[in-house]
Amino acid sequence: MMHLLVLPILIPLVTAIAVLLSTRVPRLQRTWSLLGSVGLLAATIALLHGVWGHGIQHVQMGTWTAPFGITLVADLLSAVLLVVTGLMGVAVLLYAMGTIDAGRERSGFHALYHLLLMGVAGAFLAGDLFNLYVWFEVLLITSFVLLVLGTDRAQVRGSVTYVLVNLVASLCFLLAVGLLYGMAGTLNLADLAVRLPEVGAPGLVTAIAMLFLVAFGIKAAVFPLFFWLPAAYHTPPIAISALFAGLLTKVGVYALIRVFTLLFTQDVGYTHTILLVVASLTMVTGVLGAVAQADVRKILSFHIVSQIGYMVMGLALFTPLALLGAIFYIVHHIVVKTNLFLVGGVAERIVGHFDLGQMGGLYRSRPLLAVLFLVPALSLAGLPPLSGFWAKLIILQAGLEAEAYFAVGAALIAGILTLVSMTKIWSEAFWKPLPVEATGAPVSVRGLLVPVVLLAAVTIAIGLYAEPLAVLAERSAAELLDPSAYITAVLGADAPVAATQP
Repeated sequence: MMHLLVLPILIPLVTAIAVLLSTRVPRLQRTWSLLGSVGLLAATIALLHGVWGHGIQHVQMGTWTAPFGITLVADLLSAVLLVVTGLMGVAVLLYAMGTIDAGRERSGFHALYHLLLMGVAGAFLAGDLFNLYVWFEVLLITSFVLLVLGTDRAQVRGSVTYVLVNLVASLCFLLAVGLLYGMAGTLNLADLAVRLPEVGAPGLVTAIAMLFLVAFGIKAAVFPLFFWLPAAYHTPPIAISALFAGLLTKVGVYALIRVFTLLFTQDVGYTHTILLVVASLTMVTGVLGAVAQADVRKILSFHIVSQIGYMVMGLALFTPLALLGAIFYIVHHIVVKTNLFLVGGVAERIVGHFDLGQMGGLYRSRPLLAVLFLVPALSLAGLPPLSGFWAKLIILQAGLEAEAYFAVGAALIAGILTLVSMTKIWSEAFWKPLPVEATGAPVSVRGLLVPVVLLAAVTIAIGLYAEPLAVLAERSAAELLDPSAYITAVLGADAPVAATQP
């Protein structure tokens, strides 16, 4: 099983090296890139199969045993997110191969693409906080370079905001890691879960928890730390925006779930109430921002913020059903949001604009694209029988059971306004006639529809047959609420048994 834990990091690294060595042969570069993406997807599926059948897996790099040295851990949460990462890697690359220009390919697009996937996989597999910090830095550097690739003025402006805010997050993360190590003497997540309850300084632990909330909250783009995202995600080519929209903020959400289920559970009444308030404000402010926009990419960017609120709400409620809903929501949203960006990119290819005022006529000229837009759009709004309906239903039911009526109200308002903003895109880009001055020669987009159809099929499949993902999310939530299996897997059978979370 050791090689399966290493492969999600090793495959993108080897692929990045291979494409760098093939810079002068674009066709070979693309072949390596596609093979690497497919290989990553296959490896992550095998890892999920192994974790499902044999339980939580871990490996120690080098000769050091836990809690020393580098630990890679895959529980069901990590494994399922790795599979979705692999799927997005293939889908977005298929789109990028038809849209990324030769200049960006010569400047290292494919290598950066796979280094980004490596960073995401490393973050999901990190078994200690220092290595999680390292993978976050890998993500920051590669995403920054991808943002500025092409040196468009808007890209540079957006990337400056992006990198400055994320540097603040890195500083908060590093400060919290230093304080935690000084207090507990370890950074291994399983070891920290055992030692933190014995520290006897609940006030300091809660203060450190708030530092992690700020650091990971910036990465996840929660209220009021989300402003960098709408300023940056609409500037690069759509393939890069789609990959960022699907994966990067989810790494922040994953980190929040990991530390606020495994480490900071001593004062749930305080920490998770703050998370619930943050989640409610994130849902409402994000969707209000989306409603106010008239550019497809900016609408979709603000929707990322709004939808992150649902996931954090599931964490904040901290019940088995709520965590099930959060995990289900993350998987659904990665697929749907990535697809919406890709559909937006196809629409821009046809009419030449992302500005809704200059778009139109797509329903008549491209009926298939209209259908392919409706699938992720209605799923994002939470309409049955698509994946978003089940995700929202589970979160709302968990909120009602926990009597969190304020958060449930915020979720309902955000859902209604999400539908309003999706209707706005539909009526402006698809339903109204194309402005006369915007008409031009027909553009073939047949090849770009392949990944869009693939992700739409995944969305429909989850909606019509939600049970497998729900069962997987339920078992994953049970692992998060009872960390004893995680601790035993990493530290061994002699490790102290952690109490089951309330």
